[in-house]
Amino acid sequence: MLVTTTNTIQGRDLDYKGLVTGEAILGANLFKDIFAGIRDIVGGRSGAYEEELAKARKIAVEEMCQQAQAMGANAVIGVDLDYETVGQNGSMLMVSATGTAVIVR
Repeated sequence: MLVTTTNTIQGRDLDYKGLVTGEAILGANLFKDIFAGIRDIVGGRSGAYEEELAKARKIAVEEMCQQAQAMGANAVIGVDLDYETVGQNGSMLMVSATGTAVIVR
């Protein structure tokens, strides 16, 4: 399945099928929070949070593509990824992927 942030695919005709979305909400555990807190103090990147972010993004995009495929599409265009923290004290990460399912001809 072709997935792109652009609204067109150069040189190709598109048959629009509709809006598709995918969401993933993942929580960080206590140990990741502790190590991220240490990173906040001493500086540097939080590998644990980056892994969770990548996992959530992958889930959201895969879910969006599954919806597109169920509609008979072979591509998703105009993809937008949004990131939010949710839950008590922002303890969970939500990633949503939204796009337009199309058949590329």
